[in-house]
Amino acid sequence: MQQSQNSNQIANPQTGQLPKVKGPEMNDRDFLNDALSTCKYITDSLNIAVREASHQQLHADLLQMLNETHQSSRQFFQLMFQNGWYKLEAEEQQKVNQAHQQFSNYSSQFPYPLQ
Repeated sequence: MQQSQNSNQIANPQTGQLPKVKGPEMNDRDFLNDALSTCKYITDSLNIAVREASHQQLHADLLQMLNETHQSSRQFFQLMFQNGWYKLEAEEQQKVNQAHQQFSNYSSQFPYPLQ
């Protein structure tokens, strides 16, 4: 993993597979982006369905579908990231430390100790 020119962006260099000028046709990045967006939408919907399923077998089937869709999302993300088509923003270490401290303090409110 390499950092791009912006010091807050984490990204791999693009593979050079994309045309310099984008036409109306879909390319590999477009297809992967569409698949990732669709998986994100489906996982959001399945999460609600799993939570609200009243029948045990339906719940189990929906939960399996949710897990498989999350796995697909991860694979699409990894392909996009490897090809330099998905960038992440790095957060400042001070903000990460503050968030960690804040949420670590919440653990004292849990009804059961963390293992």
